[in-house]
Amino acid sequence: MAYAEDVDIEERSIPANRKRVLRAFVLGAGTVLLSVAVVARIGRFGFNPTDQGFVLAQVWRVLHGEIPQVDFLGPRPFGSAYLHVVDQLVPAPLMIGSGFVMMVQLTVATFALAAFLTGTSPLEWGPLRLGLVFTAAVVCLNTYPLMAWHTVDGVFLVAVGWWLLDSGLRSGSRWRRLLGLFCLGFAIIVKQSFLFAAPAGVLILLFHPAAPPKKWPRLLGDVLVLGAAPLLYFGMVTVAGGLRSAIAQLSGGKQTWGESLFRFWTADFTGRADPRTYVFPVLLGVCVLAVAWSVRERLGEPGRWLRVVTGLCVVAVVVFVVADGGFEHAGSWPVTLLWLFLAAAVLDAVVRRRLPWRYLAIAALGWMASLSWGYPLPGLLTGIFALGVLEAVAQRDLPRPPRFAGGVLGATAFILAGLLLLSAHDKAPYADRPQGELTKDLGDIAPSLRGVRTNPSVYTYVAQIRGCLDRYPASKVAVLPDNPFVAPVFGVRNPFPLDWPLPLELTGDSPERMVEAAERLDREGDYLVLFQTIKAVSLTAGTPVPDAVAPDTPTIAMSGVEERIKDKLGGTRVACGSFAGFWAPSPSR
Repeated sequence: MAYAEDVDIEERSIPANRKRVLRAFVLGAGTVLLSVAVVARIGRFGFNPTDQGFVLAQVWRVLHGEIPQVDFLGPRPFGSAYLHVVDQLVPAPLMIGSGFVMMVQLTVATFALAAFLTGTSPLEWGPLRLGLVFTAAVVCLNTYPLMAWHTVDGVFLVAVGWWLLDSGLRSGSRWRRLLGLFCLGFAIIVKQSFLFAAPAGVLILLFHPAAPPKKWPRLLGDVLVLGAAPLLYFGMVTVAGGLRSAIAQLSGGKQTWGESLFRFWTADFTGRADPRTYVFPVLLGVCVLAVAWSVRERLGEPGRWLRVVTGLCVVAVVVFVVADGGFEHAGSWPVTLLWLFLAAAVLDAVVRRRLPWRYLAIAALGWMASLSWGYPLPGLLTGIFALGVLEAVAQRDLPRPPRFAGGVLGATAFILAGLLLLSAHDKAPYADRPQGELTKDLGDIAPSLRGVRTNPSVYTYVAQIRGCLDRYPASKVAVLPDNPFVAPVFGVRNPFPLDWPLPLELTGDSPERMVEAAERLDREGDYLVLFQTIKAVSLTAGTPVPDAVAPDTPTIAMSGVEERIKDKLGGTRVACGSFAGFWAPSPSR
C-alpha cells in the first residue's frame, strides 16, 4: 500500500515538473531571443570611440598575461576584465557579441531582482508576472548603451547574488547560498561602489527569516566564500608586488556619494515639468492604502473598493512617469522612480507587518549603481522600481485577471515598452546621431566591428586609425587620449598602462607610470603613438573629420600627461588623417 501511494504521488508530480521545465525553457529562450532582437534592432546602431571597447581593452590585456593594478592601472578594480572573457566566446563579431552578453546580463539581473523582491521562483510565475518582468527588463535598458561595462556587471552580480542567497536560505540549498555569496564578493572587484552589497549579504545570512540556527563554523565558511573573489584578486596583485600602488589607485579617485538622488529635492526645474510632483500623489496613495488596509475589517466592502481605486491611481502615475520620461538617458525619471519605489516600501511594511528589507536592499542597489562620475543615475534599475510599486499595491486588493487575460495584459505592456524603446533609440542612440543618419557599417574597417552602424564622421575617424596602422606598422600602438577600443578591435598592444587616460582616471602613480612607459618606448622603438586633433563630442555631433592635418597640429589634451608623453618620444613626427603623433619603426624593418 505504501508503495502504491508513493507511485501515485510520483505520477501526480510529473505534470508540475513538466510545467517547471517548460517555464525554464520559456525563460531561457525568451532571454536569448530578447537579447538577440534588441542587439539586432537597436544595439548595433551607434558607436562611441570613448566608451565602447573600454572593458574589452582590459579583457585584451588579461588575455595577453597582464596583471591588473600592476601592468595596467585604473581607479576601479578590474574584475570585469575576467567576467567579460565570455564575450570572446560568443559566435558573433566582438562588438555585437559583447552587446548580446550585456543584454543577457541585464535581463537576468531583472529576473533575479524580481524574484528576490517577491520571494518567489521565476518557475512559478504566471503569464502576467512573466510579461511584466520582461517589460521591466526593457525599461531597465532604456537608452543605456549595449556594451560591456563595470556598472552593469555590478548590478548583475549583486542581483544574482542576493537572489541566490535568499532562495538558498529559503530552500535549504547549500550551492545556491554559496554561489550567491561568491557573486556578492565578485561584485566588489568590478567596482568598489558595490562593496556595500557584501555587508548586506552578511545581514541576510544572520537575520533572514529562514536562516538556520547560527553555527559559527558554517558562518565562517560562508564569509570565506563571500571574500573569495576579492582575496584571489588582491592576493594576485600582492604577489606581483602591486598592492601599495593598487591601494593608491583605488583610493585616489574623486569621491561621489550619489548626490543626484538627494539634490533631486532641491534642483531647479524651471521651464520643465517638475518630476517631484509625481512623488506626492503616490505618497498620498500609499498613505490611503496603508490606512485603509490597517482598518480593512471596519471598512468592509467600501474599503476594498477604496483600496482598488487608489491602487489603480498609483499604478497610473507610475506608468505615466515611465512614459513621460521617454527613456531619456540622463533625465530625472530614474530618480523619480527610485523615490516612488521607496514610498512603496512603506506600504509593503504595513501590509506584511515587517521591515521591508527587500525593498530597502534594492533601493540601496540603485544608490550603488548611481555612484558614478559619468552617469550618476539608477537608470539600470528603473524597470524594477516600477515593478516594485505595482507589486506593493497589488499584494492583496487589485483583482487578478484570468491566465489568458493576464498573458494578454503582460504582452501588451511588453509591446508598448518595446515601442517606446525603439522610438527613444531611433531618435537618440547613445553618443551618436539619430538612427536615420547611421549609414556606415564599421565592418568595412575591421571584422570585430561587423554589423555596427554609425555616422559618416565616426566611420571616417575609425577608418583613419586603420589607415594609420597600415601606413606606420608597429608592434606597440596607442591612440591618445580617448580611444580604448583600438587595442581589442585592431588586435594591437597598448604600451601604456591606461587605456583611458582621462583626468579622473589618473589616480595614484598613474601619471608617472604613463611617462615612464613613454621613456621605455623611446628606448625600445617599434611604436606608433597618435594623438587626436578632434574631440569625441565632435564625432557625436557629426562634425566632418579633416582628411589630413600637419604633424605639428595642436592635439587634444585632457590632462597634462599628454604633453609629458610627447616630450619623451623621440620618434619621427607623423601625420595621418586627423591624427598627429610619433613613429619609431622596428629596427628589423
